Amino acid sequence: MASYANDGIEQLATVQTVITTGKDVSRFAVDLRDDGDQALTLRSLCLGTIFAGLGAALNQIYLFKPVQVTVSTVFLLLIIYSFGNGWAMFMPKRSWVTRTRYESFGRILHFINPGPFTIKEHVIASLVASTAAGGSSAVQNFAVQRLYYDTNVKATTAVLATFSTACFGYGLVGLLRPVTVYPSEMVYWLNLPTVSVFQALHYDAGGANRKRVKLFWIAFAAMFCYEVIPSYIFPLLNGVSIFCLASQRASPSTVDLFTNLFGGSDGNEGLGLLSFSFDWQYIGSYYMSVPLVQQANSWLGLSLCYIIIMVIYYSNAWNSKAFPMLSTSIFSSNGSIYHQSAVFGAKFELNQTALEQVGLPALTGSNAWANLTANLAIGGLIAHVILFWGPDTITAFKLAYGRSQPDPHYQAMKKYKEAPWWWYVILLVLSFFAGLIVVFKGETTLPWWSFIVALIFGAFITPFSTLLYARMGNGIATNQLMKMVAGAINPGRPVANLYFSMWSHDVISTSINLAGDLKMGQYLKIPPRVMFLTQVWGTILVISVVMISVVDAQRDILLSPTGTNVWSGQVPQSLNSAAVTWSLAKQLYGFSGPYWIVPMSLLIGTVPTFIQWLIWKRWPTIGSLHVDKLMLPIIYQYSSWLSAGVNSTITSSILVGLASQLWLRKYHPGWYKKYNYILGGALDGGAQVMIFILSFAVFGASGNPRPFPTWAGSPGVGNVDYCNGNGALD
Repeated sequence: MASYANDGIEQLATVQTVITTGKDVSRFAVDLRDDGDQALTLRSLCLGTIFAGLGAALNQIYLFKPVQVTVSTVFLLLIIYSFGNGWAMFMPKRSWVTRTRYESFGRILHFINPGPFTIKEHVIASLVASTAAGGSSAVQNFAVQRLYYDTNVKATTAVLATFSTACFGYGLVGLLRPVTVYPSEMVYWLNLPTVSVFQALHYDAGGANRKRVKLFWIAFAAMFCYEVIPSYIFPLLNGVSIFCLASQRASPSTVDLFTNLFGGSDGNEGLGLLSFSFDWQYIGSYYMSVPLVQQANSWLGLSLCYIIIMVIYYSNAWNSKAFPMLSTSIFSSNGSIYHQSAVFGAKFELNQTALEQVGLPALTGSNAWANLTANLAIGGLIAHVILFWGPDTITAFKLAYGRSQPDPHYQAMKKYKEAPWWWYVILLVLSFFAGLIVVFKGETTLPWWSFIVALIFGAFITPFSTLLYARMGNGIATNQLMKMVAGAINPGRPVANLYFSMWSHDVISTSINLAGDLKMGQYLKIPPRVMFLTQVWGTILVISVVMISVVDAQRDILLSPTGTNVWSGQVPQSLNSAAVTWSLAKQLYGFSGPYWIVPMSLLIGTVPTFIQWLIWKRWPTIGSLHVDKLMLPIIYQYSSWLSAGVNSTITSSILVGLASQLWLRKYHPGWYKKYNYILGGALDGGAQVMIFILSFAVFGASGNPRPFPTWAGSPGVGNVDYCNGNGALD
């Protein structure tokens, strides 16, 4: 397989051709081979279900970490590959009873162990596991209710809500396949490493394959052993900052400034500029998979982020200096944590008298900026898709419904029975009624008509976000838009806001993930009907047991505005802050409110993209820059990327991306092609499995934590990178 690049920006010469577009990926980068082997077997379902549990548990642990990390799909597929081959080798086979008196049991044994572990079985098991590991915002909502509203969501509500959001998203994916899956330009770049590893493991048998598996297990074991050092024994390694270490005797004002700008190893400590992290669980292999054009857009956004957040804070915009520089919590005007339970009461509805006594909540300047850029990104996304990609979308629909889509992988799949559109319609109907049951029986405070509006909004935004992700490998967070709409139609109801956002935003995020899986199925020739059953099964395997354990054991830390370098409530805090403030939309986001610019930024975000489109029509390229590849929505999103969490990992992540996508890919293309993705998956897997163990053994995921003894590399007080401004030693 040839290496790939992104849409004409990054061109890599191979022996056969130069991969520059999605069409080139389909023709040259992904093998058309189809052995016609069986996909849906007892073995594939069992392995997928078992590792779905592991993936879902890891996902929920990282929900409460100061850096949001996804469970590595490459790690899951590699560990499933090893167990699948072990199953094929050691489980009873039909050949064991052939020509014996037990030969009548041959069919049963073949059902249990059908022989060699095939690529299609491998794909099915991995997709079930990765779908569950992708998580659901329903679980995040349950965490918010447990933390801030003392509500223990019933099991029936949890199951039906998760099923409703996930399967409604999948129903939309099925109807949008002609646009979001079938065309060659719908690449889903982050899935290409996974496709590469699948085909390398199964189509390149022999010594090279054994070397890949050997590298995986060596790197996995090495990282598994190493991860305990930076995460537990020597946490200073997560944020080594020369500026922090050099400022120990500086004046208090200088220490505060250095902490805000250079600190970043603890949750919401600072921006982490030029800090170096040696903790792989937070660095991750993401930038080992993303083409440089995508990374360049994010670098530009990050550069702006350092400047803008510092300017907002030190200019005291939105009264920023009254609050921490970074936090997703909501505050009273005096800087204390907002007493929201007094304002909304036991019924989770606004008490106007209490609001007048307590006062309006306030956001940190960085959080307000994050909300603003979220809307800028959504406006820019819609404008970009319509202006730049609109004609291609119309053409794709016409080709697909005429069964004339020229993509070679789509043509190769025509020999399999298609999953009919009415299957997806039935799934939409079942999801709709499951959601209605939750609305009427659960403690959602959401009117039934608002539930319908949420689904309509989610369905409207889904194709825009999916097209961006398919073409560029990155999406735009849309939950801010959904909370804004929810606040307008459900004023004074923060819990209703949470559920409105769940049924609108989660539909979008689920659709993106499942559309990428469908594209993988097209690349690897998985029959469409098997893909349908597999993905439905994977979506209902999301569990919330680990979430409940962590929330109960670490409640105080998760409610803290800062958190620690181990646990952070930034995700549930952010969801709750948005739900509370948007439920007071008239007072906070109206033209007389302090944050009126936030909703207006939805329209403002379309203007630069329109200007960019006009420039592109006149000058498609300016020097070496392809004007249409400047992704303003992505730049907006990354310009607030550091508004919460641990930020000391950014420099190291960028260096890893350059080492992989520039140095290895350009100067060692053979090694890159064979081992890059395997190495990344192994490192992710080793780190994440060790964190899973440490979370329950010493970090207190299910009880009291057991901190490592204090020493220079693990200070008992203050921030671990020794940037101890802003009262860190108090």
